[in-house]
Amino acid sequence: MPPLPFPDGGAGWPDLQARMRDMSAGDADWRGGRVPLFVFLNEPETYEIGRKAFFEYFSENALGRKRAFHGIGRMEEEVLGYGLSLFSAPEGAAGAFSSGGSESIFMAMKAARDAWRAQHGKGREVALNIVMPISGHPAFDKAAAAMDLEIRRAPLTPDRRVDVAALGALCDGQTMAIVGSAPCFPHGVIDPIEALSDLAVERGLWLHVDACVGGWLAPFFARVGRGTPAFDFRFPGVRSISADLHKFGFCPKPASTVFYRDGADMERALFRADAWTGGAFATATLGGTRPAGAVAAAWAVLNHLGTAGYEDAARRLGAMVDAYTAGLRGIAGVRLWAEPDFTIINFGAEDADIFAVAKGMQARGWLPGLTREPKGLHAMLSMFHEPAREAYLADLADALAEVRAGADAGGVTAQY
Repeated sequence: MPPLPFPDGGAGWPDLQARMRDMSAGDADWRGGRVPLFVFLNEPETYEIGRKAFFEYFSENALGRKRAFHGIGRMEEEVLGYGLSLFSAPEGAAGAFSSGGSESIFMAMKAARDAWRAQHGKGREVALNIVMPISGHPAFDKAAAAMDLEIRRAPLTPDRRVDVAALGALCDGQTMAIVGSAPCFPHGVIDPIEALSDLAVERGLWLHVDACVGGWLAPFFARVGRGTPAFDFRFPGVRSISADLHKFGFCPKPASTVFYRDGADMERALFRADAWTGGAFATATLGGTRPAGAVAAAWAVLNHLGTAGYEDAARRLGAMVDAYTAGLRGIAGVRLWAEPDFTIINFGAEDADIFAVAKGMQARGWLPGLTREPKGLHAMLSMFHEPAREAYLADLADALAEVRAGADAGGVTAQY
């Protein structure tokens, strides 16, 4: 990136808005349901309530929630309280509001590391490891890179869930945490959390459940009869849970949560500093300054939707996922790589290079989501995708036929 002359200034909003829209003219059509991730929709009213609430607190800083912005502090406490209830937390549990799944996961892994060190009376001289499914999110790798931890990845069973026995075999005396996903991003299935909990209790291990994708809505899938597996603190081995509000909580970004079975673990996650001349400083997240608008918007959306609203969203999303999977099964040669527990679909083709099909979909105006193993197309469906369903399935069938007829492969990569 070359250096640019600093702007002279003085541009008014009409000019700035026009230039911004011009810069974004080539963006993918996410509003039309042609983007398989990044953005999430329940329905327009929820979207508007979140947007308005965010801008109601546009200038406030959530870092000052205890000293200056008491309303934001109260809203944050209520949001976290709702989550503790939703995830069957026991008395004494605690949580924090973060900017996203990566931060929530980082904080949980810091707490797990410090808990292992406290339990064993050892420090940096011992190299610790995290054992997780091969399908687990790279946010754990990010945390491991920052804290000099080893990642060990276990294989999956044919249904794309982690092989619990294989994961257990990778654990040793330096394993500070094991991980299960609810659901995993690549394949959309929930790992066997109860079995992982049994392993954690038996071996004295910290089990973290990464529910960043589905956490705030998956329990409502279960409540409306979808059969979505449980994953929360009802299982005694679960010691922490990460869950994003800005995905299927339908809240504006950036908004995530991390919860701990024991408030003492929340204390371990804190960052404290008292060496500088400014006095004691402590945060429960990596960030100091945080947008108060994200807290206010999450509070407003949760209170707007409530139990009835999230159950309604679960019914509508579930019906849409069923319609997509039925449509995929109706295309000859298409195979679902996993039966979705939530809203993520992952599929391939028995007789064609699915990456070549993805290239054909890209040519038709779709942003393809991909998985590398097994090679597949991937989408995290929200209600943006319902109006686009018939067009998506028709274009998929056409692109697949094109590849079978000899279209060139390549041209797309599974990067985010």
